[in-house]
Amino acid sequence: MYELVQVSDRCYYINCPAKIGVFCEDQENVYLIDSGNDKDAGRKVRQILEKNGWHLKAILNTHSNADHIGGNRYLQGQTGCKIYSGGIEHAFIKDPLLEPSFLYGGYPCKDLRHKFLMAQASDVADFSEKDFPKEVKVIPLPGHFFDMVGFGMPDGTVFLADCISSRETLEKYAVSFIYDVGAYLETLDMVEGMEGKLFVPAHAEASNDIRDLVRYNRDKVHEVAERILSICTEPLHFEKILQNVFKGYGLSMNFEQYVLVGSTVRSYLSWLKDMGKVSVIFEDNMLLWQKV
Repeated sequence: MYELVQVSDRCYYINCPAKIGVFCEDQENVYLIDSGNDKDAGRKVRQILEKNGWHLKAILNTHSNADHIGGNRYLQGQTGCKIYSGGIEHAFIKDPLLEPSFLYGGYPCKDLRHKFLMAQASDVADFSEKDFPKEVKVIPLPGHFFDMVGFGMPDGTVFLADCISSRETLEKYAVSFIYDVGAYLETLDMVEGMEGKLFVPAHAEASNDIRDLVRYNRDKVHEVAERILSICTEPLHFEKILQNVFKGYGLSMNFEQYVLVGSTVRSYLSWLKDMGKVSVIFEDNMLLWQKV
């Protein structure tokens, strides 16, 4: 874990729970793609940088989930590096309480205010600023989170953030976190046709051909959607739908899984409703979902 893997003359990744990319501007200066899940991850990254004699110019954040920005605060404090992000992700990085608040749908209790869902705040600049590295292409990858992006490097290496999960992860957990199902499927279509020499997803193995894995992720989305539809053959309250999803996939509920899977199931229901596949009724002051 935290092994530095070279993939081209100028690109590396650090093999850890959410892969961290390294792009070398030259022999001395480097950029990180994301920063790991916490201060300890940031410390391990700093040790790798020092061992290789690299100066950290900036962190390029793909999105604001805590496992991708958890090392920001530590590394910025240690090196004075800049941090870049864009869109709504920018606000979440500056004010990380937004993530558990969004997931829960209100002020989060202490069970949700921890490092796995809420990183420490860091100062962040926008991708549009003049000092952002001109060689790096920002690739919009919406769907998993609000304004998630990937990064295309001049040597053909593409860092894909969380737009695809590994087969092992999907077989184990089935329901990967998705904010906007429609946008996510459009992103998968785009990534399937993308050209590059090597693709580095954060939560799957690096590969020069990811089309099969993209198709597997797409199939899993449709499978989850069909399962939700099969649950809603009669009018049901959201909590009952969520319970059936957990039972059907053999998942274990705790507070963290409740908000992550729960938020995703709500996103599926919104997508299905917008497509006319489910409808809602209000009965006895309860909102009930039913397959059309």
